[in-house]
Amino acid sequence: MKTLLAAIMTATLVVAAPLAAMAGSASLILDVRTGKVLTAENADVLNHPASLTKMMTIYMAFEAINRDKISWNTPLVMSKYAASRPPTKLGVRAGDSITVRDAILGMITKSANDAAVAMAEKLGGSESNFASMMTQKARQLGMSRTTFYNASGLPDGRQVTTARDMSTLAVALMRNYPSEYRLFSTASFTFRGRTIRGHNNLMYRYQGMDGIKTGYTNASGFNLVSAVKDGDRRVVGVVLGGRTARSRDDKMAGLLDKYLGRASSSGGARLVASTSARQSVEVASAEDDSDMPVQETAPRINELSPKALGYLNETTVPMERPSALAGIASVGKPAAKSSGAPVASGDWQIQISAASSDDAARALLAQAKAEGGAALKAASPYTEAVGNGANKVYRARFIGFQSREAAASACDALRQRSYDCVLLPNHG
Repeated sequence: MKTLLAAIMTATLVVAAPLAAMAGSASLILDVRTGKVLTAENADVLNHPASLTKMMTIYMAFEAINRDKISWNTPLVMSKYAASRPPTKLGVRAGDSITVRDAILGMITKSANDAAVAMAEKLGGSESNFASMMTQKARQLGMSRTTFYNASGLPDGRQVTTARDMSTLAVALMRNYPSEYRLFSTASFTFRGRTIRGHNNLMYRYQGMDGIKTGYTNASGFNLVSAVKDGDRRVVGVVLGGRTARSRDDKMAGLLDKYLGRASSSGGARLVASTSARQSVEVASAEDDSDMPVQETAPRINELSPKALGYLNETTVPMERPSALAGIASVGKPAAKSSGAPVASGDWQIQISAASSDDAARALLAQAKAEGGAALKAASPYTEAVGNGANKVYRARFIGFQSREAAASACDALRQRSYDCVLLPNHG
């Protein structure tokens, strides 16, 4: 009997062994344009995702918004269970409600566990049912080794993922929901009179980074998924199992420094790329101006319905390198004008972003001018350098509005195209 019992226990351990996860060091750098893995360490070893889980919770929310199941202003009632989740959280009392918009921004900036559960209960009826939906979506996206048991990433030994799978999810977010994806660079937002600030510190010191998510539990170690754009190059990086937040960030920065320059910068046909780099299928997508691939198993969205109107209100979401827009929007006479931009008179101006270089700011302004239509016809673009050294950024503004109404109209037109916009009186 003892021999039989020992044999059963041994067999159980053998079967369960591949499912065991530990906070081991793992990393991957993916060329998003081609799907080529530029470097990888333990990319398919199971680890716990921690709050990287919220990337999938947010993906499911974006999908629900685009399918008209919810809107940005849909109220999410905070259940007793959701309100009882341990920090970090927004601290909403049971019975109160928050909007979908605030829940998403709370998950992105503060990694709010109560917001994640409230979203799960809204979309899935219960967190456990929603977790099953998340796992099913993971399989559809090609995340073959990821299993979810909750929406927040709070400790659960069964909740596992890999560096490769998390890169797949990051690409799916960028490709399938490019407008909404910009929220992952949110530096802060206002919630019930409080300023909620993000804690993805590497995003503010690494040029070209636009997100996306940090995570930590005792079991997982310090995790990070990052996305960086350098000209036509676009990469996603994943680091799992860091011993400290600083060492994790430093490892990510070192990998990006070494491999970003090896990513493809060539244009041409769009690719549907597998992060396993086993297949790369050329597809016709003349109407799709994204340069980012998507998993072969993932649904492609060629037209993003404009349901994000207003979601950027009171948020800081720069379009290039993230920076604290609210902190650099103080009005002053422009010190560095865009080449060719005339000096324009007018009592009002608007700011749409802050970029890490003058060229990047000019490019943003040119794109916004083309998309803004009649509201920007008489406006003149200019850039203005503020800060010094690594903290130097370039404000991207339009000047020459003769009235507050004209400037507000321009902001409205730009917000409808998912730009951030700050209205400013001209003191100079």
